[in-house]
Amino acid sequence: MMKQMQKKLRKQMAPYEKPNTMNSVWQLVNTTVPFFLLWFLAYQSLSISYVLTFAICMIAAGFLVRLFIIFHDCCHYSFFKNRLANKIFGTIAGILTLFPYSKWQHNHSVHHATSSNLDKRGTGDIWVLTVDEYLSAPPLTKFAYRMYRNPFVMFGLGPIYVFLIKNRFNRKNARLKERINTYITNISIVALVGLLGWTIGWEPFLIIQGTIFFISGSLGIWLFYVQHTFEDSYFEEDENWEYVKAAVEGSSYYKLPKPLQWLTGNIGFHHVHHLSPRIPNYKLEEAHNQTYLLQNVPTITLATSLKSLQFRLWDEQAKKFVGFKDLSKKKEKKSKVHIESEL
Repeated sequence: MMKQMQKKLRKQMAPYEKPNTMNSVWQLVNTTVPFFLLWFLAYQSLSISYVLTFAICMIAAGFLVRLFIIFHDCCHYSFFKNRLANKIFGTIAGILTLFPYSKWQHNHSVHHATSSNLDKRGTGDIWVLTVDEYLSAPPLTKFAYRMYRNPFVMFGLGPIYVFLIKNRFNRKNARLKERINTYITNISIVALVGLLGWTIGWEPFLIIQGTIFFISGSLGIWLFYVQHTFEDSYFEEDENWEYVKAAVEGSSYYKLPKPLQWLTGNIGFHHVHHLSPRIPNYKLEEAHNQTYLLQNVPTITLATSLKSLQFRLWDEQAKKFVGFKDLSKKKEKKSKVHIESEL
């Protein structure tokens, strides 16, 4: 019965999987034009007020997140009907967002195929340890994991690591086409940075671009984090793992205010995206609203999503995320039970 419902749910996604060229082109226009305009205004505002520059950069960062969603859709071949068009515009968007198209496409495809699978963690996802894995880990691993999960490290140093280090190198065993795409992306980034630095000066460039990338990077990591890190999420070992359950129960519906939903390219409908990655971002909301079986999926809001910051480990017994404080309470309960049994 459950498998029939899952098949039905996947079939119901089919009508939304066809991109509309006009919608895609318009989204490119209403994302890139405001972004470049805001970048220019930020540059002009430097002579007026750094506070004003920061405010403009914050808005520009939102548009860069939206541009990343376009890049993301191109990686899924869901933005344009033509695969070559997806590759071309995806590569260009990747240069502007500092993500190599082919490399990220591979890692993200693995993420979709293994999301919430405890036996296939480690590619394109956030580092997650179970309670038992953490308790049995050596002190150095525990320290590294605590540092990794610290909000200041994840959302502060995270963007710097992702943009400047992780995305600049090819993965091991990458195919030639993927390697070439990474080289093209890196060379184009260096050329673009050099041109802007030489044209407007390095200080203005670093102030504007550095601010935009830091804010957009932190926002991007936050979005990815809350879409898979919520209390009653879904994680299973490979033998019990199910794709549809991982999509619907292991990916959240992040219900954002309309302006933020627009800026983030509807990625808050992450359960729909994982259910069918071929649905373009501008059809995700419609797919959610028109599908009865999706009306009771895990839903988080701006306010409730902040609670996700306390989640650190996956408790396989309780089937939910817990924090390090909960771990201490567990230890206390176990020790009390042990003492009582001894008495």
